[in-house]
Amino acid sequence: MSVQTTEQVFLLPDLGEGLVEVELLTWLVAVGERVEVDQPIAEVETAKSVVEVPSPFEGTVTTLHGAQGDVMEVGKPLITIAAPGSEGEFEVEAEHGAPATSAPEHLSESTSAETQQAKPEGSGNVLIGYGTSETLGTGRRRPSLATAAHTAPLVISPVVRKLANDHGIALADIHGSGEDGLILRTDVVAAIGSPPPRDVPEAREAPEPREAPEVREVREVREGAAEVSGVVHQRTGLSVTARVPLSGMKKAAAASLLRSRREIPEATVWVDVDATALLEMRAGLGERAPGVLAFVSRFVAAGLANFPELNMSLENHDGTDELVAFDGINLGFAVQTQRGLMVPVLRNAQGRTARELHGAIAELAAAARAGRASPAELSGGTFTINNYGVLGVDGSAVIINYPEAAMLGLGRIIDKPWVVDGELRVRKMTELTLAFDHRVCDGAVAAGFLRFVADAMENPAGVLADL
Repeated sequence: MSVQTTEQVFLLPDLGEGLVEVELLTWLVAVGERVEVDQPIAEVETAKSVVEVPSPFEGTVTTLHGAQGDVMEVGKPLITIAAPGSEGEFEVEAEHGAPATSAPEHLSESTSAETQQAKPEGSGNVLIGYGTSETLGTGRRRPSLATAAHTAPLVISPVVRKLANDHGIALADIHGSGEDGLILRTDVVAAIGSPPPRDVPEAREAPEPREAPEVREVREVREGAAEVSGVVHQRTGLSVTARVPLSGMKKAAAASLLRSRREIPEATVWVDVDATALLEMRAGLGERAPGVLAFVSRFVAAGLANFPELNMSLENHDGTDELVAFDGINLGFAVQTQRGLMVPVLRNAQGRTARELHGAIAELAAAARAGRASPAELSGGTFTINNYGVLGVDGSAVIINYPEAAMLGLGRIIDKPWVVDGELRVRKMTELTLAFDHRVCDGAVAAGFLRFVADAMENPAGVLADL
């Protein structure tokens, strides 16, 4: 009796951003390794974030369709996995040291060779955190912990898998202490501190530790410098030390900024704001007081309710330019990370209290800085706040976050002399700057909105009483 190979080819999906390509940062699995449904198999860098891609199939890895650093196209093969019980699985497992077994008797000789691709009914959602369907496209259900424990090292947590990969620990050599043999973090930690058994054959070479994007970028610059050292630049006459192509997030950001400058006829208005009362009110709230950005966000949401034009988007539909109005506010805020400037988006910010906004903003900012923000959390904004004051500057000619209609910039808050009731006093001053799409609204609307936010910051108690 012969059993034909059933190969399951997982095509790289669109990760929710309309992308056409991603950069493969690292493989989390190797050829010959058993994988389960939803197990992270690769880490890729999109134009906005670093994303773990989970497998929609179970079985044994037969082919990795790319190497670390490759640019992978959406819709092209990412990984091939032999289905459980197929001939291809047995061959790969035997080749990589796993015990070869005979084909299950219930598989008939007429089983035909076929290539299966990931389909919506098999695993419609491909991002970690969204999950996949319990039932695979073949009709099999996801194995229980007990079943999986007898077929492959069982690891559910990406953190545990990363810890093992970073220390060159083969999961197949670890005995899981969790339920049904589940490998826990403590098991990996114990393995890190223990020498390998002398009677165990040499394990398959472990994947190289993952390299942070910012570390990789510095390394690439240095390597590039060695490659082009001594080349004289034609325009400047200076020796070129490096040529590093824009890729990933920086490439996408460059395209977005260029499009904003090219397509949006922006105008700018600004105003000096006395934030003394706001800081005094915040200090009176004690340790649990929301941050200044949370209060400004609350005032912005209220201002957009009064001046909704600035929360619109100008879009071309069937050859006609249209102003698109929305029933909510998706508030973006600029965050400086080691990978560059990112804009997490707080969806449906309208109606939230300053304290609610403070918690949500802090959570999203932390996720963005750690590279954990999902594509959905980095897109879909309708208005953006750029708090460049944290960088120690007073003002900036901000670039609108295309295709939004406006961006509010917030400068640093510092002591300055200011006239109050005819007397010169030292006050806590800041500068607000609003860049807006002049096609969407005129200067009166922009000035009205900016003045509303400024007045709210100067008299926060009075405004909050009415919100």
